[in-house]
Amino acid sequence: MNKKIILSEEEILNICKKIGSQLTERLKNEERMPLFLGVMKGALNFMVDLIKRVERPILTDFIHISSYNGTQSTGKIMLKREFEIDIKNRTVVIVEDIIDTGISMKYLIDHLNKNYEPKQVIVCTLFDKIHDRVVDVKIDYVGKVLKENYFLVGYGLDYNEIERNTPYVYVAEKEDIDKWNEEIRK
Repeated sequence: MNKKIILSEEEILNICKKIGSQLTERLKNEERMPLFLGVMKGALNFMVDLIKRVERPILTDFIHISSYNGTQSTGKIMLKREFEIDIKNRTVVIVEDIIDTGISMKYLIDHLNKNYEPKQVIVCTLFDKIHDRVVDVKIDYVGKVLKENYFLVGYGLDYNEIERNTPYVYVAEKEDIDKWNEEIRK
């Protein structure tokens, strides 16, 4: 079975170089080191490759929120892990793997602004899945816009924790999901 590749490993690295360069330019005059805040677990791969291309000192941390169960968003946000670095009056760059409904990202931006008073919040995502958007959210940097309603896996994106380690992103088909469910039950 041939996989429908959405982003190859080479395309992902080119996106990281491009956005890394743009962020280097945007952040060059920041007095305080900006914080790159990865949204766990999906953004881990993207964040690691992206920050290697940001040419200035930065801080890194992670926040863990979740709204998915299998292939569907539940619409309910669960904060599973808070970050540890003080962000008051500091620029925060949120690094996300995919923004679909916008609910999770809006929650995260509101959570940061309400509770921590950052200087500014910059949003960076590998995928902007506009097909599923229900809440307006400002996204500053996008690797690829998706108009189709695909369920994607690979490069951090997963199905019940499966396929995060694949170095490219592809469309998960029903046969893939059935196979993974079978493996999980073993």
